[in-house]
Amino acid sequence: MQALLFDKKLRLANVNLPERRPGEALIQVSLAGICNTDLEIMRGYMDFTGVPGHEFVGVVKESDKPSLAGKRVVGEINAGCGDCELCRSGDPRHCPSRTVLGISGRNGAFAEYLTIPETNLHVVPDNVPDTAAVFTEPLAAALQIFDEPLYELPKGTSIAVIGDGKLGLLVGQAALAYGYTPVLFGKNKRKLSLAASWRIRTYTAGDQNSETFSIVIECSGEPSGLKLAMNIVEPKGIIILKSTYAADAAFDLSPIVINEISLAGSRCGNFPPALQLLEENIIDTNSLITAMYPLSEGLEAFRRAGEKDSLKILLKIND
Repeated sequence: MQALLFDKKLRLANVNLPERRPGEALIQVSLAGICNTDLEIMRGYMDFTGVPGHEFVGVVKESDKPSLAGKRVVGEINAGCGDCELCRSGDPRHCPSRTVLGISGRNGAFAEYLTIPETNLHVVPDNVPDTAAVFTEPLAAALQIFDEPLYELPKGTSIAVIGDGKLGLLVGQAALAYGYTPVLFGKNKRKLSLAASWRIRTYTAGDQNSETFSIVIECSGEPSGLKLAMNIVEPKGIIILKSTYAADAAFDLSPIVINEISLAGSRCGNFPPALQLLEENIIDTNSLITAMYPLSEGLEAFRRAGEKDSLKILLKIND
């Protein structure tokens, strides 16, 4: 099969079909999305080698469960060992032996086929097109912020979101869907205008403003985003980090101590709430798609994904 293969350099290659293990399904990938984590992998994040890609929608071709055969599915990306205490408690996301689709120890979605545990799969509702379903994973990650009891706030509370990229725009929409008032900080006028069209208040990062927030969500993918977060978070507020970086980031952390700021990480989320919002057509995904490329033009797709004005770049793998 054809795949994008990364080993210090990304290339299009012919590779063997993945071997399906007991309890796993073989998925024919229809669409896959390129995200910032994939771009960071190209810069050395997680020292990953293999087939990257973790945002996908596809069709089940082989499974131990007859009920899954032929179903259109999306899949959670963390595959736990199934035996440790965390897995038994229902949290394979933090299993110390987990593999992560296209990120750590498991080939991913930038290929014609992939394998993933059947327990990770979710059937896509009939009225959700592939071009929306492919956003399930990042939307679930965005919603995870608002599912954490630590962050419970009265509805209508203003929440700062730093970053006008794909994730920041999804987090802004998620905040609206959950009844909060997001304020988006970004640099790109076109992207900020898109947020404004959803009635999200915006600031151009770097503009002088005195507004502060009890919760700041950092989605910029740039170390400067954390510096901005520390400038606008209220004393005893919470900064939630959604960004991953390949490079080390150096900061003066003393303001966190002085102002008693809580710093929290937030990674993957549950798929059912994301699929429900997509089914109800509450989240605008069409406006987030910049371009779609065939797998054979994957290198060009990655180049385009790295441009500052790009949002979501999709790879069309199979019809």
